[in-house]
Amino acid sequence: MTQQTWIITGAARGLGRSITAAALDAGANVVAAVRRPEALADLAAARADRFLAVPYDVTDTAAAPGLVQAALDRFGRVDVLVNNAGRAVVGAVEEVDDAQLRDLMDLHLFGPAALVRAALPAMRAQRSGTIVQMSSQGGRISFPGVAAYSASKFALEGWSESLAGEVAPFGVRVMIVEPSRFRTGFHGSLEFTDAADAYGDALAAVRADMAGVDGRQEGDPDRAARIIVDLATGDDVPLRLPLGAEAVTRLYAACQRDLDSIERLADLARSADFEGVAPSVRPV
Repeated sequence: MTQQTWIITGAARGLGRSITAAALDAGANVVAAVRRPEALADLAAARADRFLAVPYDVTDTAAAPGLVQAALDRFGRVDVLVNNAGRAVVGAVEEVDDAQLRDLMDLHLFGPAALVRAALPAMRAQRSGTIVQMSSQGGRISFPGVAAYSASKFALEGWSESLAGEVAPFGVRVMIVEPSRFRTGFHGSLEFTDAADAYGDALAAVRADMAGVDGRQEGDPDRAARIIVDLATGDDVPLRLPLGAEAVTRLYAACQRDLDSIERLADLARSADFEGVAPSVRPV
């Protein structure tokens, strides 16, 4: 089997670092796209022949082709792209300003989209590849206080689901990973808005929970990374991967809730069509 080459953003810490280590352990080459390459000096020293750290800002979409070219120049191919870099803003909709919302969309949608576009020509040419989009359970369900974060992850998931159908004929797979809470530095680096009086009481519990969970998360990032690497390199790549017990429980409940709602409103919904006109069936 041809030795695989991975590109991983946000590889310096958390799940990104765990995925980087797991991919290296599996024998792959890894191009780590990070703001500070020196943060990965230990991996660079230990795996110098199979590791390349590249300074990279995910929100600089113009830099995406250069990152892919660096991987091709060093290792000759790109097999797996992991769009992992991310962060969160916690606050009510009225508390999050345009700049904060746009920053999250740049990081979670426009940055990954640019990198996917840059990597696809090489993947199509070799008729193989896997794109791993690190979303969240918050990419399919949301709750008060995380609207901005969920909006960016919902956008990533919708974009990626369409992408999966477009690239499948070329042998390229897409996997959207939806983690629950993992013991990384993610919760320790949350950005909290200034609490408005109107939402102070309503969001107090959410803010306290998000701020206080760091170090107590039930998810093991190293175990998660091994699952992601095994699936991304295997024959059966799911479109969506809920990751962690909480994600399984919450997403299952959300799907059941949505199915119940569709069934309850089905007759009312159908009544909006013209009488005697058969419903169209669109390809999915």
